[in-house]
Amino acid sequence: MIKLKILGITFSQVQAGAYALVLTEEGGSRRVPIIIGTPEAQSIAITLEGLIPPRPLTHDLFITFAKSLNAELKQVNIYKYEDGVFYSELVFDTKEKTVCIDARTSDAISLAIRTDAPIFITEEIMRDVCVFMTEGNWEEFEDIEENEKQRKISFETMNFEELQISLNDAIINEDYEKASYIRDLINKLNPK
Repeated sequence: MIKLKILGITFSQVQAGAYALVLTEEGGSRRVPIIIGTPEAQSIAITLEGLIPPRPLTHDLFITFAKSLNAELKQVNIYKYEDGVFYSELVFDTKEKTVCIDARTSDAISLAIRTDAPIFITEEIMRDVCVFMTEGNWEEFEDIEENEKQRKISFETMNFEELQISLNDAIINEDYEKASYIRDLINKLNPK
C-alpha cells in the first residue's frame, strides 16, 4: 500500500458542478485525482482551512459517535477502482477488535483528515489512475487558478463592512473555502 496525502481541491474539468480532490503519494510525483461532489468538497475544505462551522457537519458527528463507542479510525484504504469509481474502507480499532467498514472515498478522506488517520492506496490502482505532474500538464489547472485570482482581487478591493457581508453570505451558502479566504482578509484589516 502507498501512503497518500491531500494536495488540494480544484474544480473538475471532467464533470460540471463537481470538484477534483487531488491526492499525492508521499515522497513521489504521482497524483491521484478523485471526482467528488460539492458537499464533500466543502466538508474537506473547511477542515483543511481550520474553519469551525456553527453546527457539526455529518462527518464531525460520525467521528464524535465513533469516539463515544471507543472506536478509533486507524486508516483509510482505497482498495478498488472500477468503472471510474474508487472504493474505500475505514479501518477502526475498538481495542477488542479491528473493524473494516465500506465507505465512499470522499467520505472516508473527510473522516481521515478529521482524525489525522493515514490514507493508503494499492500499487495496482496507483499505476492505473495516477497522473505524473510535470510542467507540461499543469496547463489544465491554469484557467482555474486565473479565475480564482480574479475572484480574490474583487474581495481585496472591499472595505471591512463589505467583507463582513460577503463572509456571512459565504457561510450561509456553505462555501467554506470562500469564507476562509474572506476571514483571512478581515483579519488583515482588523487584527485582534
